[in-house]
Amino acid sequence: MPKMKTNRGAAKRLRKTASGKIRRMRANKSHILTKKSQKRKRRLRTATLVSKADEKRVRRLLAS
Repeated sequence: MPKMKTNRGAAKRLRKTASGKIRRMRANKSHILTKKSQKRKRRLRTATLVSKADEKRVRRLLAS
């Protein structure tokens, strides 16, 4: 059976941490920023982990 290819779109958006978890950036930080509070925008800058429910699917996309 051939090797599984990495989904390149997912590879550009997600990366693995040293402990093996998947990190992602938060959504809603690209436009219409004037109505969002400074506190909310600051929180959107920080990365977070992929939810437990999605992790299996994401690992398959990353072929890892």
